[in-house]
Amino acid sequence: MPAPDLVTAELTLTGRITTASNATFLGSIGDVVVVYKPIAGESPLWDFPHGALAQREVAAYLVSQVLGWDVVPQTWLRDGPLGEGMVQLWQEQDPAQSAVNLVAADHVPETGWKHVLEGRDENGRMLALVHEDSPALRRMAVFDIVVNNADRKGDHILAMTDGHRHGVDHGLTFHRDHKLRTVLWGWLGDALTAEERDGIDRVSDGLHGGLGRDLADLLSAEEIASLAARCARLRLAGRFPAPSGEMSAVPWPLF
Repeated sequence: MPAPDLVTAELTLTGRITTASNATFLGSIGDVVVVYKPIAGESPLWDFPHGALAQREVAAYLVSQVLGWDVVPQTWLRDGPLGEGMVQLWQEQDPAQSAVNLVAADHVPETGWKHVLEGRDENGRMLALVHEDSPALRRMAVFDIVVNNADRKGDHILAMTDGHRHGVDHGLTFHRDHKLRTVLWGWLGDALTAEERDGIDRVSDGLHGGLGRDLADLLSAEEIASLAARCARLRLAGRFPAPSGEMSAVPWPLF
């Protein structure tokens, strides 16, 4: 849980993030810089319950905490200038780094990067979508499978100066049906590491304890059951899954 003053102290808006599809604001609580997404500013979606994206963002943070990999910055619900919403600690990413990129198809790096897909740009040039091959990004990919992330765009990955990678924008998660859409397909078929398997086990175990109780205030019983089933399937398979179903395996736009 955040410090009490982060829940009760005045939240002041300092700007609006206009690239977001839902109302998203930059704000401050004292000296702490935060992102604020009021529930009232959520756009209706055909496949997710209306007014529930903020709760899913908090649920994603709770799962991230149990995994133990610090994928999601601290996130909580509280009241704000535009009503109750999700609040998240702002992360200042390193502008010199990028965990996901588009490169010329004939210039894909031989080492350190994973090739995801190729396509033509508006000028007919062949480009390749690539992402770095790093433990931090692998852990994020596992997290996305567990929470059933339907919107892992390249710009939802924050490359930090110290090499850590934060994931943000987790409103489209925890659907009971398969919805995984991500740019992080580079490890398809690879075996999970012992660390990754242990993280999944911590979530499975947590659903029978404190994590399950906390998620019950944020998700439906059916969604929590689906989360448990995903963990069980992933643990049994022991490797990164392939795309399935008829929907696109990647979000659009990619960034």
